[in-house]
Amino acid sequence: MKTLYAKFVLTTIGIMIFSGLLSFVISNVYYHEVLKPKNDEKTTAFALELASFFEQHQELDLHAYLQHSANLGYHVMLVDEQFKVTNFAEPFRNQSIDDRIIQDVLSGKAYHGISNFPHQTFVTGFFANEVTNSIGVPITVQGKTYALFVRPNIKLLFNEMHLLFAAILLMTILLSILLVLLFTKYIVQPITKLTEATKFIANGQYHVQLDKKRKDELGNLLQSFLHMSEQLAFVDEKRKEFTANISHDIQSPLSNIKGYITLLENEQATETDIIHYLGTIHAEIDRLSSLTNRLLQLSTIDQQEQLMKVQTFNVNEQIEALLKHYHWKIQQKELMIIHSLSQVAITADAELLNMVWDNLLSNAIKYTNAFGTINIELSEQGQYVVVSFQDSGIGIKEEQQQRIFERFYRVDSARTRTVEGTGLGLSIVWRIVTLHQGHVEVESVFGKGTAISVFLPRIRPK
Repeated sequence: MKTLYAKFVLTTIGIMIFSGLLSFVISNVYYHEVLKPKNDEKTTAFALELASFFEQHQELDLHAYLQHSANLGYHVMLVDEQFKVTNFAEPFRNQSIDDRIIQDVLSGKAYHGISNFPHQTFVTGFFANEVTNSIGVPITVQGKTYALFVRPNIKLLFNEMHLLFAAILLMTILLSILLVLLFTKYIVQPITKLTEATKFIANGQYHVQLDKKRKDELGNLLQSFLHMSEQLAFVDEKRKEFTANISHDIQSPLSNIKGYITLLENEQATETDIIHYLGTIHAEIDRLSSLTNRLLQLSTIDQQEQLMKVQTFNVNEQIEALLKHYHWKIQQKELMIIHSLSQVAITADAELLNMVWDNLLSNAIKYTNAFGTINIELSEQGQYVVVSFQDSGIGIKEEQQQRIFERFYRVDSARTRTVEGTGLGLSIVWRIVTLHQGHVEVESVFGKGTAISVFLPRIRPK
């Protein structure tokens, strides 16, 4: 399996090769369509000027004149009427040419071999040292006509430059490959470290160190990964805490049940003792049942978002029904219930919201001392329905108020011992309200009481 580093290097080199070939093809088309006609035109002008100048200065020695012109950077070939060939300076590599072409030039026609040189895939026309790739013009010397063939001597013009260009091209390719290797390593290195970090996280080690200084997309990825690892560490910590809490809350009643069963097996236990033992066992069983029911509720709520049964109903009727349901508990503790319940309709899941009011009311009753007061208000504020439960109970310290919606969190050990509970009620409240895109506000003074207000949109947004 190829690594990302190898893939990136091969892809980049492939792109370089493809770009080079594409550029070469485009250059080839440009040469054939634009440069070659211009080269033909310039060379034709030079050949005509060469012939014209000599014809106007017949006193010059023809061979010396043409030799001097060839030394300036041209291939020059002279053909007389008997097809005798004379080369000046460096001869053409290929001197083969059709006799009819020579005859046409001797008869006064110009030969445009550069523009008519065959189209080929490569830009060979610029370098082909052939007579057929030259310009032919007639030249008259003392009454005799000659065919003069001329083309630039590329080797002479670029004798040193072509070596320089070749060296530059080679260095460019080598440096490009080297820089691709180095730059790719710079890009892939964070991903390699990220891969190592995922292995640490898979083994439960969430505190990883990554380079956070990058300001590009990889930097954003690393930041997101670090944030994810922090969240996983937090979730893992909560999971361990959850496991410890539920283990304690299950083990404690089981231990009590086991202990009282042992006492029941004692033959010396009186009837009064047996009744007391059985009552305690029943209470612990109820405690376990309440815990499992709350856990089942939470599990159901976590999967409820796609299964919510939204309908329009009156919130005040729900709360009034709950007050009747808890009437005996209220009477038992001789609590004063003050309620102001406006007739308010809401579009939401009635079953879930009933669980919210049930948890808040049962908490208020549970944590309010005998002869205390519970105030319930139902009102509308703009697009929100607001339900508030205020008790005169034991209250919550300010530093603990942020955690009361965590699962199994209970304010302090003394409270846990004196008041029965699972620590799941407010977690259920928060989750259901969040599903309805509402929020919960808490105001509490330690030792004086707590007010919990639920804000819900009158119609749950989709």
